[in-house]
Amino acid sequence: MQVRQYRMLIGGTFRDARGGKTLDAVNPATGEVFAQFPRGGSEDVDDAVTVASAAFPTWWAAAPLERAAALESLASVITEHAEEFAMLDVIDNGSPLREMRKDAHNAARLLRYFAGVVFEQRGDTIPGLPGRLNYTLRHPFGVVGRIIPFNHPLMFAAGKIGAPLIAGNAVVLKPSEHTSVSALRLGELAAEIFPPGVLNVVTGLGSDVGDALVTHPAVRRIAFTGSAQIGRSIQARAASEVVKTVTLELGGKNPVVVFPDADLDRAVEGAVRGMNFTWQGQSCGSTSRLLVHRSLHDEFVERLSRAVGALRTGPPTSEGTDVGSIVHRAQFDKVMSYLKVAAEEGLHLVVGGRAPDDPELTGGLFVLPTVYDDVPSSSRLMREEIFGPVLVVVPFDDYGDAIRIANDVAYGLTASVFTRDLSTALAFARDVEAGYVWVNDVSAHFLATGFGGLKDSGVGREESLDEVLSYTQSKNVNVLFD
Repeated sequence: MQVRQYRMLIGGTFRDARGGKTLDAVNPATGEVFAQFPRGGSEDVDDAVTVASAAFPTWWAAAPLERAAALESLASVITEHAEEFAMLDVIDNGSPLREMRKDAHNAARLLRYFAGVVFEQRGDTIPGLPGRLNYTLRHPFGVVGRIIPFNHPLMFAAGKIGAPLIAGNAVVLKPSEHTSVSALRLGELAAEIFPPGVLNVVTGLGSDVGDALVTHPAVRRIAFTGSAQIGRSIQARAASEVVKTVTLELGGKNPVVVFPDADLDRAVEGAVRGMNFTWQGQSCGSTSRLLVHRSLHDEFVERLSRAVGALRTGPPTSEGTDVGSIVHRAQFDKVMSYLKVAAEEGLHLVVGGRAPDDPELTGGLFVLPTVYDDVPSSSRLMREEIFGPVLVVVPFDDYGDAIRIANDVAYGLTASVFTRDLSTALAFARDVEAGYVWVNDVSAHFLATGFGGLKDSGVGREESLDEVLSYTQSKNVNVLFD
């Protein structure tokens, strides 16, 4: 396979890292190096912030519809190159091709949504004394640092820049060092659309580029998507230099709760879909804890076992693959370590629990979709985010028991409930500690509805007008005219 060389986008120019270092892009399904890209450092971040600061005033002064047209143009370019982006992410990330095609579509959809709300960034007029006018304005931060994870490379690279750009900010985007290729390709196409310096893509390690961006005194707004551990570190590091606004979309250990009156077919299908096995469980919103009423438990687990066992683990480039490869070696080793913990704890394995023995997958980072049953609350598999294709099942006895188990973790991102009873559904939505709740459904995101979590799952809301407004600051103006 030909190894392609990618470059960072800084100030409208494509360039290597100042230090000359590079990183390999490795196909996790085969172990082959297919590309190389710059391993940037703090000096590259300085360059990007400098040109972004210079570009900001003109971008902010542009007519709102001009900014919206740029986002619309980028969405159209992504749609035109959707198959190329999908294949890049498949090779770089390991998720199945059909899922990465959806990501390309969703990336364009998010950009178009943010373009459409450009005129919703409104201030208020406050009633006051005669002879005075009191009103508020929305003012962008200037330079925004956006740090994204590896699980949806293109969708996050494109979708997470929409809100800060439409608000009038310039952006420095730092993709995951494990999946940087589609972000760099996006930069190549975006350079033809945005003025130089408005969008910059700087690649490298989180400990180098990410930390330099988080602590840079000229970057007053940071947004991060990733693990709770790194999110807490970013909060602390950001405050070490100047006062910053930080939003975090972090991990989850999300419950799906099945009450005795649930539609069993729909609930089983939801439990499988909600776990996001088609992304190898590598999603912060995965409903990785399944709580089933004891009266349904045995039949439910039997059906679940058949459904999960029928999922096809295979080459991500194959149209028939349901489950691809884990994104990189360290994440694969982490998932396998939890399977070892499960064996040490004596957990009841229902299906999976190992790497596949298919010779076609030799050399790849594959783990079979896995289910453990009757898992105690003390188990690490019940309390810690694995970020892999591992679902744990626990029976419950009544509503109070279900809520207690559902809330008994440090996370609070998503939750799902299956019931035909409206009172139960509404009570659950009220009582569960989660920022995004589904009733008789799982996983779906809806534009204009704020996505985000409670507790250790983060602060802030995305995919909505709230996200756009979070990239602005309110300024009050008081005018005495009499």
